[in-house]
Amino acid sequence: MKAFLIERYGDKAGPHAGEMPDPRVGADDVLVRIHAASVNPLDVKLRDGAFKAILPYRLPLVLGNDLAGVVVQVGSSVTRFTVGDEVYARPDKDRIGTFAELIAVHQDDLAPKPAALTMVEAASLPLVALTAWQALVERAHVRPGQKVLVHAGSGGVGTIAVQLAKHLGAQVATTASTAKTDLVKELGADIVVDYRKQDFASVLDGYDVVLDTLGGETLEKSLRVLKPGGTVISVAGPPDAAFARELGANAALRLVMSALSFRTRRRARRRGVTYSFLFMKAGGDQLRELTALIDAGKIRPVVDRVFPFDRTGEAMEYVEKGRAKAGKVVVTMT
Repeated sequence: MKAFLIERYGDKAGPHAGEMPDPRVGADDVLVRIHAASVNPLDVKLRDGAFKAILPYRLPLVLGNDLAGVVVQVGSSVTRFTVGDEVYARPDKDRIGTFAELIAVHQDDLAPKPAALTMVEAASLPLVALTAWQALVERAHVRPGQKVLVHAGSGGVGTIAVQLAKHLGAQVATTASTAKTDLVKELGADIVVDYRKQDFASVLDGYDVVLDTLGGETLEKSLRVLKPGGTVISVAGPPDAAFARELGANAALRLVMSALSFRTRRRARRRGVTYSFLFMKAGGDQLRELTALIDAGKIRPVVDRVFPFDRTGEAMEYVEKGRAKAGKVVVTMT
């Protein structure tokens, strides 16, 4: 099959086209012919080897963490899907590789494609939608009337998180540029802080939950806008020991990750709030719940630009350099 792959970590030339063997289909696997796949900042980090200590992939590696496509084969134990089904997924972290013509996905990580969406629109959603769900529903347990701050509301995660938080009944604030204000308000933001003109930490206060997608100084300031007992969940901050345990990391690596986040966790404790790092997990059942919201019109995808398959490297560069104006960048295979 055709695929875009890397031969070694840190290759700034990016992935290149090549031929890879067709995937092997296990008893619980579903073979999907990919119609579209989206590009995430995670793909750039994986290319550069940012997670090689905790996600030791075998090279050459096909990148790509989102897909929408059609089932072409099912394993002997598969009960949820049949040939011809339209599906979408974020494959398990150990089985990525959606910048390709085919992929084998465990049936538990797959979900029927939302009926209202095109393949391009569906491919833009799994990773960011699961991230928003796992942060706001699974971890923060957002309830009606709570105050939620979502950073970078016009970004891939932000566009979905704003909509989900609003659906959950929260008062939603977000950070965005002036040019994106109308978009994030349409998505459900009640308060928009123009990060180019205002310091969000000086105008927001008393928040129950902050979803941090930026890390660094933004994460540190986010601790200050929380009310006592509040929590900041970060997908861009330092990993913590809980994440290491989820990975099944050894004691040494758990200590390293705990040390990386020690300063942030200490500052959080002093303010009576909590910090946690989120590395989203694949989950077909959660995608099914999101599909119901999408088909009901509660959540809609935001697609910035679409690239053909043979320009996957260019699509990654577009994301890496921050050229996307809002939402996701998608690569089409057909």
